[in-house]
Amino acid sequence: MRKLIKEKQASFYYGWVIVFISALGVFLSGPGQTYSNSVFIDQYIKDFGWSRSQISSIYSVATLCAGLLMIFMGRIVDKFGQRKMMVIVGIIFSLACLFNSFVTNIWMITIGFFLIRLFGQGSMTLLPNTLVPQWFVLKRGRAMSFMAIGSFVSAALFPIINTWMIDMWSWQVTWKVWGTVLLLFFVPIAFFGVRNRPEDMGLLPDGLEKSDVHTQTDISVKLPVLPEEEDWTLKQAMRTKAFWLLLICVGIPAMVNTGVTFHLLSIFGQNHLSPHIAATVLSLMAVFGFPVSFASGFILEKVKTNLLLGLVFIIEIVFLLLLLVTKGITIAIVFGIVWGIANGLERITLNIVWSNYFGRRYIGSINGIAMAVMVIGSALGPLPLGVGFDLFHSYTMILLLLTIFPIMGLICAIFAKKPLKQNYIMNEV
Repeated sequence: MRKLIKEKQASFYYGWVIVFISALGVFLSGPGQTYSNSVFIDQYIKDFGWSRSQISSIYSVATLCAGLLMIFMGRIVDKFGQRKMMVIVGIIFSLACLFNSFVTNIWMITIGFFLIRLFGQGSMTLLPNTLVPQWFVLKRGRAMSFMAIGSFVSAALFPIINTWMIDMWSWQVTWKVWGTVLLLFFVPIAFFGVRNRPEDMGLLPDGLEKSDVHTQTDISVKLPVLPEEEDWTLKQAMRTKAFWLLLICVGIPAMVNTGVTFHLLSIFGQNHLSPHIAATVLSLMAVFGFPVSFASGFILEKVKTNLLLGLVFIIEIVFLLLLLVTKGITIAIVFGIVWGIANGLERITLNIVWSNYFGRRYIGSINGIAMAVMVIGSALGPLPLGVGFDLFHSYTMILLLLTIFPIMGLICAIFAKKPLKQNYIMNEV
């Protein structure tokens, strides 16, 4: 028995291949992400004579519409499975990139933005975030942390690569390159490499085999115990208090982070800090966010999800208050570090909470709702700070008012305890 267990532990678990492909998918969501698209904006303005406000408005509307459709995309993922949808989404996303290389008028760019936001920023992020939890339960936190590497690498490399290719060739060629990479590289990998669930290969999550769980006879050998997950449908989840509290927790960081990022140069300018310092702060946020995000996956294997989520909001309150007193370089650096810690914690926590609370079976539908709320929060984020500045001619009052939202998030996180299916059934009866 001991020899058999050692052989099983030594064998390679296919779930880590799934993590790699998922990280690759998150990385190649880059052409649909804002950090990638921002490089193209000046080229569009230069070549077509469009105003910055026109481009910004179209981009925001396209993002909002794409976000709302993520609700339906999540249900489609549950119906057809991640493998089939990764192939379909990869093909459509590649065609969307190729379409963007041919845009010549404002209507074409509107359609192009919508397609890359729906199938790139939305679907290519949703699919990995619903696939990895299928393969891991005990080690779900660390698996999500490894997958998140793709997101950080994407954010770091895409602006640089895009800028280089545009300078070398053109923005049209750049879009064609990404379309070709998706179609000829990612789609075949997804088709041949992805499997929806470990059960499809005779395995259980985390690499356990069914025989490990059901035929353990040697009581002197301790085998990992796979916790039994309760699978909630979207309809059932929506009838729990935790579901709605968590949606609030998802929307608030998206709104706060987008709003602060959008107005950061202006806020720093009000405090007589240069744009270079603002850029340094954004870099610090990414530098400190990555290791915290990576570590948080391991922490979540030991700590209750809602407690770590509560810590996220405490840190959000701290960095908003720090922003109020950021008058010099030292405080600006501290602000960037604290902001990065908050972002690192929330990146994994908000992705993993849905599968931890509501199981694996219907995670696409449930996560689709969460992603829609996140996108809506991001779209609305810059508005309160902009209106507040116009009204008060200062960011002080509106930043103070903005702290109300993470306080609300903290309260929601504390009360968003994991629901029990048994209690739900009893209430239904």
